[in-house]
Amino acid sequence: MTLDRPIALQVLQEAVDRVIATQLPAIGQAARLCADALAADGIVQVFGTGHSRSFAMEIAGRAGGLIPTNQLSVKDLVMYGGADPVEILDPACERDPALAHRVWALHDVRADDVFLIASNSGINGAVVEMAELARANGNPVVAVTSLAHSTSAASRHPSGRRLFEAADVVIDNCGVPGDAAYELATGATIVPTSTMTGVLVAQLINAAVCADLLDRGIEPPIYVSANIDGGDAHNERLRAHYGTRIRTSEP
Repeated sequence: MTLDRPIALQVLQEAVDRVIATQLPAIGQAARLCADALAADGIVQVFGTGHSRSFAMEIAGRAGGLIPTNQLSVKDLVMYGGADPVEILDPACERDPALAHRVWALHDVRADDVFLIASNSGINGAVVEMAELARANGNPVVAVTSLAHSTSAASRHPSGRRLFEAADVVIDNCGVPGDAAYELATGATIVPTSTMTGVLVAQLINAAVCADLLDRGIEPPIYVSANIDGGDAHNERLRAHYGTRIRTSEP
């Protein structure tokens, strides 16, 4: 079988269209929680494992994004916690709820912060536990997940809860179980959609937060690309207010 490019385009376009048609109210709710946090001098804490790290990277530390954003990451255990790299190379480590506690302990999380947690399946122990930790700490939680996948799979968290069940706001990425949305004649599936819809959701949230802050008379603190003149100085000046609450990412 010859797979021509328009098939992938159609699958991805349909996923994007489903998100736009059904998820704008939830995205608006998420943006209000983020704007409330920033207006109160909180920051947006974002967490994702596996390919959901792409969502976290789209929220935190990128040109055109909000400066008061901080990515919590499994790799922090090595970069800041002294763990052996071999430990986090185990693909099953994200299933361990204790991992969330260890990552949390490496960051300065405060009461006014809001959490955005992305997981396509929403079933692994670390992402569910991170949501539980945040809510126990009084921080609102926004989940970005595939409800079709999550509701069809058993949780790997001891509570039996899945990410969408531990969140204040749930944004459905409208993906299919297993993420890959096009079936070949062989039975294999290709064209996973969660990365594209995750980026879409991230940018819709970012734009809505900025609009909300402007409505409140607050100038949104926005990163400028470090690859244009004055970018470094601009970013360092605005980041200084948040100090070590915002972790820099590797190049």
